[in-house]
Amino acid sequence: MHISPRYHAAALVGAVGYHGAMGDPMETGEAEVLDWLDGRQGAMLDRLTAWASVNSGSANLSGVAAMVDRVEEAAGALGATVRRVDLPEYHTVDDAGRPVHTRFGQALHLQKHPEAPVRAFLCIHLDTVFGEDHPFQSVRRDGDTLHGPGVADAKGGLVVMLEALAALERSAWAGRVGWEVLVNPDEEVGSHGSDPLIAELAGRCDLAMLYEPALPDGTLVGARKGSGNFAVVVRGKAAHAGRDFELGRNAVVVAARLADRLDAVNGTSDGLTLNVGKIAGGGPVNIVPDTAVVRYNVRYVSPEQRAIVERAVAGAVAVVQAEDGLSAEPYGSFTAPPKQVGPGSAAMQGLVGRCAASLGLPAVGWRDTGGVCDGNRTAALGVPTIDTLGVRGGAIHSDREFMAIDSLAERAKLSALMLMRLASGAEPVPPRDAPVA
Repeated sequence: MHISPRYHAAALVGAVGYHGAMGDPMETGEAEVLDWLDGRQGAMLDRLTAWASVNSGSANLSGVAAMVDRVEEAAGALGATVRRVDLPEYHTVDDAGRPVHTRFGQALHLQKHPEAPVRAFLCIHLDTVFGEDHPFQSVRRDGDTLHGPGVADAKGGLVVMLEALAALERSAWAGRVGWEVLVNPDEEVGSHGSDPLIAELAGRCDLAMLYEPALPDGTLVGARKGSGNFAVVVRGKAAHAGRDFELGRNAVVVAARLADRLDAVNGTSDGLTLNVGKIAGGGPVNIVPDTAVVRYNVRYVSPEQRAIVERAVAGAVAVVQAEDGLSAEPYGSFTAPPKQVGPGSAAMQGLVGRCAASLGLPAVGWRDTGGVCDGNRTAALGVPTIDTLGVRGGAIHSDREFMAIDSLAERAKLSALMLMRLASGAEPVPPRDAPVA
């Protein structure tokens, strides 16, 4: 296997038995398991290539079902209890203001050793942002890099997670960590269907490990902003633009004014953003339009900022409602609370750093981000969370998405070592964090 110069030192450390940076030799059981994972690199790459070749855009229910079949088959070797879970529909509106009921694919729930003294929740999604009609569909290798839809976000992480669990089950400490796994099909569209399931499964565990991609240099994500997607349906009155213009109530113009009021939220509090992403409405220019839909996204860092947005939206809607012949109806919700790094998650970060050092990897860096993931949800429950334990990769959500091939075994070893040390008692279970509203 080709080893990049950056990780050559780690390879040499592994060759002599995986001694840590401070000279602490690992338990024999650890070294044997990590050696086994090194030998799994080719199989992991083959699996990722095959899975990334299956289109599983969130709305492609047949593609999602095909991926569920493949993951269920792969999970069978773990000896876990496996069940498929039907998710509830999500209700919203289309660009004409009509109700829409969105269906999602099935989720997979795996469970093993539920009576173990340590309980871990592991989670990653199998859906991607690339629909059936997106031109980015193929997978190709370019030296040490793999390009393709979902190779980093997050099918690479899915492969890493399953392989780390297989390694744990081969170790001397199998049975001392009870694990719950959720593979969900709707993360890229907000996890509306799987949110209750995440709360149920993660809420009964001591810690959460999620497999979104790390940054290309191995940096992991710490804190994250909260988020919500919203729409306001503005209704006016249609009229002939020439004969009866004064009888009409132009919903598109009113929607534009509403959007301007919403945009005024920006700059009122550090880190708070409200992005008006779309105004839909209107048709032939000789008709005064009677319906328009304003769509916007909010990112925030605190409950106080959420309250700022709620007051601003209520005020903007009230202005429309006060005008004769007009109405405004808001839709949507805050779906991902801010992810804060409390004492428990900070302890998890320390565990990651110590295990990385034992593997001879570079010092782990951390970066806060405005992006959200299901780690927002687990951390908000007070569950100590690390949510970028997947492969090293980048350019996600674009047709340039890539991942570093050598990070497959590397990241599987990192997770496996974390789990083994929690199981053996060499590392303490992190304390619970305070829940976040």
